[in-house]
Amino acid sequence: MNETAHSSTLPAQATAARDRSRFWSFLCAVLFVPAALAAGVLALASERASRCLTYGEQCAPGLPDWLFTWGVGLGAVACVIALAAPVARVRQVALAAQVLAECAALLVILSHA
Repeated sequence: MNETAHSSTLPAQATAARDRSRFWSFLCAVLFVPAALAAGVLALASERASRCLTYGEQCAPGLPDWLFTWGVGLGAVACVIALAAPVARVRQVALAAQVLAECAALLVILSHA
């Protein structure tokens, strides 16, 4: 009787051990802040951005600010879902949405250069 119950829990434990989406979601959320700072430094290091800051010339509007706000917001919501969802497939989809949203937010920062 115990062997049957033990063997039915083995696949669930093996799946949980292989699913690292919570770890990757947390890591992506933590690394987003340094990536945003690095993207900001890269954006300000360009010649056009320095000319815009110094002389007010060649200032490009870049992408709209609401796109950055939506990217960060969607990334945060997807991170919460990836950390809290009980189903592995939902966590994986949320992780993909989080990474795409964070990349979109970083591209908005780089587009202001």
